Amino acid sequence: MNNDYLDPINALHVPELADTTFAMDFLLRSKEGVRNIAVALTESASPDVRALLRKQLIQGIAMHQEITDLMISKKWFHPHELSEQYQLDQLSANNTLKIGKMNLFPAETNRKGMFDRTPDEH
Repeated sequence: MNNDYLDPINALHVPELADTTFAMDFLLRSKEGVRNIAVALTESASPDVRALLRKQLIQGIAMHQEITDLMISKKWFHPHELSEQYQLDQLSANNTLKIGKMNLFPAETNRKGMFDRTPDEH
């Protein structure tokens, strides 16, 4: 990865990185949702509300497990192999630092002549 965010070489593996990032965010949000529902359940007094929250809690836990299983099967998450998870976390941190160092608002953005054909050609 170089510092030119418009350089096509920087687009390599971006879809995979995006999928991993979205999945991890979804996993964290589902965990947060389970936690919030559990708190709401302990605070509610209505039997009907408690029954509804119990049902949502079970669904939330099931969704969290499904996301976890997907991420493990894709090798995006290693909850039982801490050294492998650490390597993924280090890679993510390094990529974040590299992106942070990019000049995302350069004065010159003209890329004319950089590609072998214009966008209108097929």
